[in-house]
Amino acid sequence: MFSNSYASLPDGFYTRIDPVPVANPRLIQFNGVLATELGLEWRSLDGASLGAIFSGNCVPEGADPVATAYAGHQFGHFVPQLGDGRAILLGEVIDRAGVRRDIQLKGSGRTPYSRGGDGRAALGPVLREYLVSEAMHALGIEGTRALAAVSTGEFVVREGSLPGAIVTRVARSHVRVGTFEFFAARGDLGAVRRLADYVIDRHYPELKGAEHPYLELLRAVCLRQAALVASWMQVGFIHGVMNTDNTSVSGETIDYGPCAFMDSYDPATVFSSIDSRGRYAYSNQPHAAQWNLARLAETLLTLIDADPVRAVEAAGPVVEDFSVLFEKCWLRGFSAKLGLQSPEPADATLIRAWLEILHRNECDFTLTFRRLGEVADHAEKLPAAAAELPLRSLFQRPDEFDSWAREWRARLARETVPPGGRGAAMRRVNPAVVPRNHLVEQMISSAIDDGNFAPFEQMLVVLSTPYDLDPEFVRYECPPRPEERVLQTFCGT
Repeated sequence: MFSNSYASLPDGFYTRIDPVPVANPRLIQFNGVLATELGLEWRSLDGASLGAIFSGNCVPEGADPVATAYAGHQFGHFVPQLGDGRAILLGEVIDRAGVRRDIQLKGSGRTPYSRGGDGRAALGPVLREYLVSEAMHALGIEGTRALAAVSTGEFVVREGSLPGAIVTRVARSHVRVGTFEFFAARGDLGAVRRLADYVIDRHYPELKGAEHPYLELLRAVCLRQAALVASWMQVGFIHGVMNTDNTSVSGETIDYGPCAFMDSYDPATVFSSIDSRGRYAYSNQPHAAQWNLARLAETLLTLIDADPVRAVEAAGPVVEDFSVLFEKCWLRGFSAKLGLQSPEPADATLIRAWLEILHRNECDFTLTFRRLGEVADHAEKLPAAAAELPLRSLFQRPDEFDSWAREWRARLARETVPPGGRGAAMRRVNPAVVPRNHLVEQMISSAIDDGNFAPFEQMLVVLSTPYDLDPEFVRYECPPRPEERVLQTFCGT
């Protein structure tokens, strides 16, 4: 079943280590649909057997558990050795589509990279990661998937004593910008080349015949990161810890720590308790991604060209072009959110004007975009009918909406999509529900304080179809009341 290509790399890339057994594993959630997609034989296993496997108490046959090594720039400061301090890569499988996927336990105990930590995870962050990663998948955003969540029967000490848990996550790989930095910082250019070749073989095989494969690798990673971060922005997602060790070269969202979704639109929104200066605020995410890619470029310079000057001259424009790539992805995504299918030069201005009035009016990001889709089918009646529509009531100064809506209506009139299909197209890109922070926190409190996982299970169901909300679950669409607002989120370490 397992096909462990990363474990075939030299020893310096990882440390072989088994998960640390836990006292009393109990299966909280298992993603049978994903397991089937991965080609896993699981239907004959009961909950106890699945709990033993996905707690690390029982290592599956063929697995070759390793903790991987990497470095990273954390909030701009370089740390030469980080690594999997509380995660174990069980191995890889080839899924039913022929794609190689990592299966990793997070919270599975100390490793040589734990740096004094306990290597464990608390129940709250595990439930958050499971829920948000599956929600992101349903939203159509690239990221790790959640295969299982298991309680350990043990406690971990954070701000207090908390129940422990382990999440099993699935990724196309866990190779990060920080993985390249780990070897480059040590001057191990052979390992950097070996890693680059591995990434090309696994993620970018079309580059193997390129004249300058390592330069093209940098370009390909830049493109995927541009598309990824633009997709975050389109749903109001804020990662929270966009360090280089949390930047995947496969273009996936990894390491859901203090992540959150924005309620009222504000480009300066920050939730992470450790991001005191707003380095990774909502609007700073594309800049942070470009900075991280510059660090990747630095590790590849000697592979791009033996002459340092020529290497910088080749790599520099690729990194600089990230902003152009991101703008294209951002514009395409937000145009669709406004119902614009045929590009016009002034579309970016119209989009930014819309975001500015959302900000000034403290409008809820998700709900306002969703309501705009409902208005779109009747756009020819605006602004006269606007007062009768729920959308207009979301604005503190409705006249600002009316003014913008006149421009939007004129722009829609030049579209080729018939009015009757416009709203449906917008609803396919403007979700009705996202994992709202206050509901996530309520779900976590219910599980920790009362042992009640029903809210977690219901949220999973609701968030599995974010663009098609069942009327029974309309409360999940509502923004938080002032007293429910969550202002900070926290890492699980």
